Amino acid sequence: MLREIPSTLPVEPLEPSDLKPENSRHDAQISVFGAQLQKKLEQSKIFMVGSGALGCEFLKNLALMGISCSQNGKLTVTDDDVIEKSNLSRQFLFRDWNIGQPKSTVAATAAMAINPELHVEALQNRASPETENVFNDAFWESLDAVVNALDNVTARMYIDSRCVYFQKPLLESGTLGAKCNTQMVIPHLTENYGASRDPPEKQAPMCTVHSFPHNIDHCLTWARSEFEGLLEKTPTEVNAFLSNPGGYATTARTAGDAQARDQLERVIECLETDKCETFQDCITWARLKFEDYFSNRVKQLTFTFPEDAMTSSGAPFWSAPKRFPRPLEFSSSDSSHLNFLLAASILRAETFGIPIPGWAKNPKKLAEAVDKVIVPDFHPKEGVKIETDEKATSLSSASVDDAAVIEELIAKLQAISKTLSPGFRMNPIQFEKDDDTNFHMDLIAGFANMRARNYSIPEVDKLKAKFIAGRIIPAIATSTAMATGLVCLELYKVLAGGHKVEDYRNTFANLAIPLFSMAEPVPPKTMKHQDMSWTVWDRWTVTGNMTLRELLEWLKEKGLNAYSISCGTSLLYNSMFPRHKERLDKKVVDVAREVAKVEVPSYRRHLDVVVACEDDDDNDVDIPLVSIYFR
Repeated sequence: MLREIPSTLPVEPLEPSDLKPENSRHDAQISVFGAQLQKKLEQSKIFMVGSGALGCEFLKNLALMGISCSQNGKLTVTDDDVIEKSNLSRQFLFRDWNIGQPKSTVAATAAMAINPELHVEALQNRASPETENVFNDAFWESLDAVVNALDNVTARMYIDSRCVYFQKPLLESGTLGAKCNTQMVIPHLTENYGASRDPPEKQAPMCTVHSFPHNIDHCLTWARSEFEGLLEKTPTEVNAFLSNPGGYATTARTAGDAQARDQLERVIECLETDKCETFQDCITWARLKFEDYFSNRVKQLTFTFPEDAMTSSGAPFWSAPKRFPRPLEFSSSDSSHLNFLLAASILRAETFGIPIPGWAKNPKKLAEAVDKVIVPDFHPKEGVKIETDEKATSLSSASVDDAAVIEELIAKLQAISKTLSPGFRMNPIQFEKDDDTNFHMDLIAGFANMRARNYSIPEVDKLKAKFIAGRIIPAIATSTAMATGLVCLELYKVLAGGHKVEDYRNTFANLAIPLFSMAEPVPPKTMKHQDMSWTVWDRWTVTGNMTLRELLEWLKEKGLNAYSISCGTSLLYNSMFPRHKERLDKKVVDVAREVAKVEVPSYRRHLDVVVACEDDDDNDVDIPLVSIYFR
């Protein structure tokens, strides 16, 4: 296996003098890679995005390698997240007393303890289009390499696009339990990260989650959604209305759809029928929610679709994987029922700023309070629409009268607001899985298990519910260490320079099988036109503050007939529109300012445009991004 791994040594043979010890902590590394490469490592400018599980391992490795350990070098690490209790098991640079502190700052400080010479700057900015004033052109152009330590595809795609644009090496890796993978993205040698992607993870259809669950994951997904809707989204909407009633109403009118209607109805319900002023009100609310969720809705569902219902094709409606549900009968002597009501009541009280009485956690007194609640009888209704289409993306039904209904709801909401005390605001609750005393997981586990009981699905304990609902990705320190170690071996090659594509390796490993697979990176796709060729790594540059007509002529000289020019999401020119010909003698930058409302930042000397072209045979030709350097 080791014979198949390309050497990480510099391409050129090393002189014996280059391997002499320098009485430094890196002498062992110098004896292998040479003093010249060690100097490159120390002077390198690296951008590491993320400082979680992968990030902690990377920082440790980079500090021990001597990366950015001179005044000319710099390691910039950014992460907008803070340390949570659940991080401590797999992000080893953090300790109990760091909970709540910024990950990047704590990780950087720990790395400097490993190597005090490390020249590192820790930022708390999310690398995104919104922070391009922080990570600007000068910053990107100064970099030698970028290391991803991310946990989501969206962020990876953005960093990949920046690396392609500025032609910077990107060292990508990821882990999932016992699995890990690495990918080297090298300018002009390999394809970029976005060139190939895994298929999107399958999600359960909305109708399955809401009406036809058949496993505990469906129940927990629904529970998490209900938690956020009741305790975070609706209180946030209430506050948004109370802060700016006129603006809120205008937004609803402008939307004028079923979603806006439903949103208004939820806010009205929260402030009218569900408004709580005492803890007993919160208990009443929780008891009625139990009846609604786990009894009434099931009765309505089974009324609409009886156990012997058939589909239009003549097959049984309740065939696998559908499970026929049974309504729950509430009992204050059932501890699981009572625990659900306790968590729901306490969290509801928090949203209304109601003090929690001392007796609330006494099961006997809580049961007495619950038994006082009068629950109205429920009678199923005819003609109720229940979504069964697995492709449906919304459970709301649009109505031709939505606009009229919205006006009525706005008027009602404004009337209700006059009955509220001055300065009334709600306290939205953001889900926090790691605090065992906040009742968040108690409520979600209760929601899920009551629903599971409806559908005869095996229930789970709070720890298992936390794992699924908290979307905790399993992490194993050995797979994380393997991924980062493999990436750092490739980093020697990147910083040394001069390596061919066949010298690099992408890796996939699964320690559970075990499987260890290495492969050469895939070269980028090459596009050709006449005697020209280019890849995704190329960007055509034009110097001079040219007009649209001059840009078209510049492309014409390359045998390309440009018929459309756009900047961002705006169309600057299209040959189909006669009025666009009036723009031909205007500067491209001026047209972008006028049409696309683009203001080029002071630190940028160019404007990027996307040009659609055809050859002389009317065949489309995908050309690189065109950058016009006008300053």
